[in-house]
Amino acid sequence: MNPATGQTSHPDRVWSVAEHLDDVLSKIEPLDPIDLQLPDAQGCVLVEDITVPVALPPFDNSSMDGYAVRVADVAGAAEGAPVTLTVIGDVAAGSGGLPEVGPGQAARIMTGAPVPPGADAVVPVEWTDGGTGEGPAATMRAHSAAPQDAGGEVLVHRPVAAGAYIRARGSDVGAGEPALAAGTVLGPSQIGLLAAIGRGTVRVRPRARVVVMSTGSELVQPGEALGPGQIYDSNSFQLAAAARAAGAIAYRVGAVADDAETLRSTLEDQLIRADILVTSGGVSVGAYDVVKETLAGLSGEEGRVEFRKLAMQPGKPQGFGLIGPDRIPLLALPGNPVSSYVSFELFVRPAIRALMGLPEIHRPTTSARCTDAIASSPKGKRQFLRGSYDPDAGTVTPVGGAGSHLIKAMAHANALIIVPEDVTEVAEGGAVDAVLLG
Repeated sequence: MNPATGQTSHPDRVWSVAEHLDDVLSKIEPLDPIDLQLPDAQGCVLVEDITVPVALPPFDNSSMDGYAVRVADVAGAAEGAPVTLTVIGDVAAGSGGLPEVGPGQAARIMTGAPVPPGADAVVPVEWTDGGTGEGPAATMRAHSAAPQDAGGEVLVHRPVAAGAYIRARGSDVGAGEPALAAGTVLGPSQIGLLAAIGRGTVRVRPRARVVVMSTGSELVQPGEALGPGQIYDSNSFQLAAAARAAGAIAYRVGAVADDAETLRSTLEDQLIRADILVTSGGVSVGAYDVVKETLAGLSGEEGRVEFRKLAMQPGKPQGFGLIGPDRIPLLALPGNPVSSYVSFELFVRPAIRALMGLPEIHRPTTSARCTDAIASSPKGKRQFLRGSYDPDAGTVTPVGGAGSHLIKAMAHANALIIVPEDVTEVAEGGAVDAVLLG
């Protein structure tokens, strides 16, 4: 059955990359909004417009460590003729009751502290003697070491303009002004702004929960000893990392043996915590392709998964459908490491980001000159070769061969070189499109 049309697909039909991707995305509905605490909202998409309830900053405050003064009192200050002011106390950040600065007076003030009444400027401590009776000070002495500096006198060596070194109330943003618009992706700066205006929670589309599992009785967890015919499970680690890089919360399930009942029960167990399921392996035409065996037979409330041949290399066999009572999207990827990763980038990553309501769901693609010739590419298939892209030179260099098992080359690539279906070779220096992975 073709989920896009409701009609039965011919088993020999070959899908294009675009057709398969369009079908996947047509079944993806963004996750319902929820209220999250700020630390949990990073990377999520805001679904409400946020306005500022109070001005930022909420009061006039000092941008320097120094002395709050009256401008008129220090107008005649000079290096050779300092003005002497009486220090009436300290104003630290968080201070409540503030002293009023009168004529001939100053209050020692710290960065971020509210400007006391009567003062209309702040003189940096470096423009004064710091209360020591000596030359210009480099810093204030700690209150615990010199409590006397909160009183006595201070010599001011330079005049100051009105409002100098004062961050005025509302100079960042005024009360009632827009802070963030719905659709904003919450990064560190946005989280900081929300905290600064007093928002403890926000309404967002949550990060997608992605469950990743590899299939294959030959798979062994890294760190364990390999037996005859066994290999380490790299796909589940690679795909879980890719899911996290896409912005999702990833759950990696240990490798599932080539047994249909085991796979079925594992999938059923994982449905409760999955917004999207990703499997690797078992989707081709072999006698032990357990994913295809298990999922192709789903029907009714269990859902439906269709297995397809795509006109692409690597990644020809693909499976997609909605399973379980909540119709959770499942993407069944091929088992070769490069095929699996390329398939993730082309199909799973956009699905994850669509679930989260993110504005940019696709990797950027750029045009580049291919430094090496590509001698042959299969006609009628879109080939994706690993490449090293140099943004300064505008070039991309193939990395490794075309084999779908060459995972080392993938680790040294930062792009996928696209060779279209109607192109069978690319000359050295020829123009190609490249999907940027980093």
